[in-house]
Amino acid sequence: MSNGNDNQAMQRIAGLLDENSFMEIGSMITARSTDFNLAQTDTPSDGVITGHGLVNGNLVFVYAQDPSVLGGTIGEMHAKKIAAIYDMAIRMGAPVIGLIDCAGIRLQESVDALEACSLIYAKQAAASGVIPQICGVFGNCGGGLAVIPALSDFSYAVADKAKLFINSPDAIDGNRKEKCDTSAASYQSAETGTLDGTGTEDEILEKIRELVCILPANNAESGASSECMDDLNRACGSLDTMKGDPRYVLSEVSDNHVFLEVKADYAKDMVAGFIRLDGMTVGAVANCTEIYDAQGSKMEEFEPVLSARGCNKAAEFVSFCDAFEIPVLSLTNAKGFKSTLCSEKNLAKALGRLTCAFASASVPKINLIMDKAYGSAYAVMNAKSLGADIVYAWPDAKTGMMDAKLAAKIMYADASGDVIEEKAAAYDALQGSVEKAAARGYIDRIIDYPETRKYLVAAIEMLYTKRIEQPGKKHGTK
Repeated sequence: MSNGNDNQAMQRIAGLLDENSFMEIGSMITARSTDFNLAQTDTPSDGVITGHGLVNGNLVFVYAQDPSVLGGTIGEMHAKKIAAIYDMAIRMGAPVIGLIDCAGIRLQESVDALEACSLIYAKQAAASGVIPQICGVFGNCGGGLAVIPALSDFSYAVADKAKLFINSPDAIDGNRKEKCDTSAASYQSAETGTLDGTGTEDEILEKIRELVCILPANNAESGASSECMDDLNRACGSLDTMKGDPRYVLSEVSDNHVFLEVKADYAKDMVAGFIRLDGMTVGAVANCTEIYDAQGSKMEEFEPVLSARGCNKAAEFVSFCDAFEIPVLSLTNAKGFKSTLCSEKNLAKALGRLTCAFASASVPKINLIMDKAYGSAYAVMNAKSLGADIVYAWPDAKTGMMDAKLAAKIMYADASGDVIEEKAAAYDALQGSVEKAAARGYIDRIIDYPETRKYLVAAIEMLYTKRIEQPGKKHGTK
């Protein structure tokens, strides 16, 4: 038996799963240690409820920590219950969902608890790329426990109650919680990229349900698909005026206008998330230069450049999609690289990571050039030579080594303004148009804005049977 249906852990499980679908496993397990008065302490289920159930009919395995039992701390049997759920999930090929509310590793059990906590890490590493791992943080998740959401594929946190940290804010030199609460969900979502979203408890559970429904259950399913009820040839309006915000573009081209964004608060100059094309789940990464609210008012604006954070965000997402056979769509609008001291510290490594992610991905890869596609920034964003199967471009997009006027200034540094303007126009005509790139085979087709969905669907359908032989190796190093 579990610790009753009225505790927080059971309430969260009930809010996550389909009604009456939860089947608990290991309900009779309690703490094995008797040190430091644990023998006199009631530890029902050893502070974690584990089992399996359904999310919209999809099998999932779930564990939920119970803060009413020793603060939800991780002890030996607690951790072994979670490890057992991972073993079952891997065998059955179903996602694992962890609902975290934990005061840390149980001090009374010392090295037994520490060793068992390491077992959870090992199971997460073994499951990586095999089954999706999703985590929700509802209370405390500090110290070594912060590794659990970091090892998960997707993590969410309750905005006003969750605390996620390695070092508590007051333990950081020169900081205090009042100055900068580094444990707050808002900080972890916007500054570290650990979280994919925040919200109320109900909103977090709904986000997890949506994610389960759009992802494949495991890496052997060849992606995820559902029946498409939308018109495959539906015309897409206003793409030319809203292309700065790829959230709008992706929502417009997707089946039934569904776009599920991840890491929305982190590296806002790069958008990542899932859409459906003809029922097939597709992962999308896109350069972002504008953000609009629901009323169409511009809220934020960015340069069309690649940043270190944006590259790392996109690289991690592309790698996930490749592991689970999810096709990748990139929307390109990049003219160069972010030029700040902070970005320069990390940019080269981040660019290498994104380049490797795109080049190594064997799934169908489609690139749509929305606006600017200049220099190495374009090459990194899933160019033809990097392995893109199909490259489309909108009619007014620009390609080339760099902006034509800048190129003219470099080539004719001592020339007058009139000469530079003349040479810039000539350079743009010869080297800066998508027509010239298409003539050289770097772009497969120039498409009109309203036809974007039709052509993306056609590409996904054509690439459905794509097969590629990769060189024999243990794994990449990026």
